[in-house]
Amino acid sequence: MTTEAMPVRLRDDPDFRRYWLARALSITGSMVTAVALPVLVYRLSGSTILTALTTALEAAPYLLTGLFAGALSDRWNRRRVMVSADLVNAVLIGSIPVAHLLGVLTVGQVLVVGFAVQSVYTFFDGANFGALPVLVGRARVAQANSAVWTASSLIELFVPALAGLALAVLNPASLLALDALSFVASAIAVRGIVRAMSERREGQLPLRPRVLFADIAEGVRFLVRHPGVRTMTIVGSLQSFAGGGFVALMVVWCDRILHVGTSGVRFGLVWGAWGIGGLIAAVGLPRLLKWMPPAAITLYALPMSAVLGIVTALVPGWGLAALALLVWGSAYVLVIVNSISYRQQVTPEQLLGRVNTAGRMLSWGVGWTLGSVVGGLLGNQYGIRTAMVVMGAFGFVAVAVAWTSPLRRIAAAHNPGHDPEHA
Repeated sequence: MTTEAMPVRLRDDPDFRRYWLARALSITGSMVTAVALPVLVYRLSGSTILTALTTALEAAPYLLTGLFAGALSDRWNRRRVMVSADLVNAVLIGSIPVAHLLGVLTVGQVLVVGFAVQSVYTFFDGANFGALPVLVGRARVAQANSAVWTASSLIELFVPALAGLALAVLNPASLLALDALSFVASAIAVRGIVRAMSERREGQLPLRPRVLFADIAEGVRFLVRHPGVRTMTIVGSLQSFAGGGFVALMVVWCDRILHVGTSGVRFGLVWGAWGIGGLIAAVGLPRLLKWMPPAAITLYALPMSAVLGIVTALVPGWGLAALALLVWGSAYVLVIVNSISYRQQVTPEQLLGRVNTAGRMLSWGVGWTLGSVVGGLLGNQYGIRTAMVVMGAFGFVAVAVAWTSPLRRIAAAHNPGHDPEHA
């Protein structure tokens, strides 16, 4: 399918609208779970470490399945992978409210389901990363990602606040039924996409273990050898380490430091403030790309993110905390969306799933998981605020790496419409 066969504007493209709807529905459910799951573990266990572990389990599956999911999604029909992953996750996450109704829910089940859901999601993610550039064309990838992240940010703005209100009257396990329904709705929307999301594969070798590992190695080699993709992945891992440690402590932070509890309007507003920042980043990225190359955006957004991570940990009250999270979110999310769009633009179609899941494995899987674990351990040993400041300070390591990396040369040598590292 060529870009000439696509409507000029994304809003006029019915297939992209279906894709966008699927992502919006799934994100809505996932945001409910992002608030409800750690609260559920905290209420069941009262443990800082187990609550932080809930956040770590969001990313840990990438360490085990990410590379395989990317390689397989580049071989399989991406639409089928996405639909199947959604339906399996609907069953998995739906088991928690069912167990709660039966009175048999345990912390162990919650943690196992959280890990399993994210493991299945790695397959959806690998297929999704490869599907979007084929669906909309590479020239519109940044615009398409901006549309998806704008929806995500709006959802993050309202859903956590609503979830916080709901938690005042509902058990967090009951809220997870919404996520299960969102997975089903997402599967229906993806199934309705007419246009191809995978290019035809000619002369592919039969899938055998040796061939699978060769496919994985090919994707990893591209990531390592491309200076821009490699550097953005490294700094993304470092930023995710800092962010993972911070977020792992947020429920306890809200309860013990900000004194807003684990439900209600103020709790929801603190969680939702990040969404406003994400909205600013998503809307602003296509405009920024008209003025500067992706490498320059990363170079300038990273120092802002590092400073604001520490500032947020030190603010005294919930109102200032929400404001700091809003501003920090704009810089933090800008780095993420910019990096994802850049990878999707410069990576060959047949490698999209592999390269992007390898990048996600390193930044999200390694960085976020280790950050969550370290943040939980530091918080348990030295106190919540001290741990958050320490984790936020790791953002400056990402700044140092970025400003001594090939990104400076890539930004300086950039010509509009030409990537000197992928000519």
